[in-house]
Amino acid sequence: MLPAALEQAIARELASADARRLAAAARRLTERYQRGEFSEALQDPVDRAAYLAVRFPATYAANCSVFGHVRDGLPDTRLASLLDLGAGAGAAIWAAAQVLELDQITCIERNGAFAEIGRRLAASSERQSLRSARWLSGDIDQVRDLPAHDVVVLSYVLGEVPEPKVAHVVREAWRNAGALIVVIGPGTPEGFRRIHAVRALLLENGANIVAPCPHHQTCPMFAADDWCHFVARLARTAEHRRLKSGTLGYEDEKFSYIVAAKQPVARPDSRVLRHPLIRPGHLRLTLCRPERLEQRTVTKSHKLLWRYARKLEWGDAWEPPADNG
Repeated sequence: MLPAALEQAIARELASADARRLAAAARRLTERYQRGEFSEALQDPVDRAAYLAVRFPATYAANCSVFGHVRDGLPDTRLASLLDLGAGAGAAIWAAAQVLELDQITCIERNGAFAEIGRRLAASSERQSLRSARWLSGDIDQVRDLPAHDVVVLSYVLGEVPEPKVAHVVREAWRNAGALIVVIGPGTPEGFRRIHAVRALLLENGANIVAPCPHHQTCPMFAADDWCHFVARLARTAEHRRLKSGTLGYEDEKFSYIVAAKQPVARPDSRVLRHPLIRPGHLRLTLCRPERLEQRTVTKSHKLLWRYARKLEWGDAWEPPADNG
């Protein structure tokens, strides 16, 4: 769920929007997103309001999931500063601030009106790092003069970058990352294709993958002509359900991502892909392993391993109890 202060701040931003125009804008935005069209700037106030209502919560949820894996993968690493390239209204910085002990946040956003919304939302937080975040106007490929930050984030932004410029943007982001780069995109075949290309580029530049990959070898999902993605469940407000004509109290946001570090890191044995299939007396897991995808069956008769596996979710690391392998 969104933090209460953030949810209230978004409600204030939406209060002046005409309900019919907002609903129409939300439909257009959802349709463009489903078609993979991300380059259209949100210049109209009602379009920005629609983004806050239907896409901001989903982006926040995906970022929360990814930064949770950052925390799990680097439990002893202090990450104090963050640079968000293409920050939009700040969904990524809100998520990161819930997980990391940030002292300094810098946001780059070329849409001035969007950045102003981000400032207002951040001002509602009780976290000093959000309230004092520095917002700069500019394109995300023009960061050479900025000081390095511990973490550099590219969240749902590479789809807006012309294909010939993507490699330059990623290299500049990696150069500015003191410790870590986080890249997140839609959990679609095209979104994964971009993330896979970023993975290859980062490995070429000496990066150490933190998550989700438990290895640096060829991606078995890509080799199988499949796409690696994960899911974050977010609670829907009544307004969110109305705008998306939804009946469920939640929505699942699919996303792909890569997190890489400057220094070597310990990686898990495997990672869970897809929802675990739980059946009477056993469950089945799809695991990404260094050499292949593996279908792993865990039976109830293996009590310790069963208790461990029952708690696993899609995207979790597979690190079973030592005496069960």
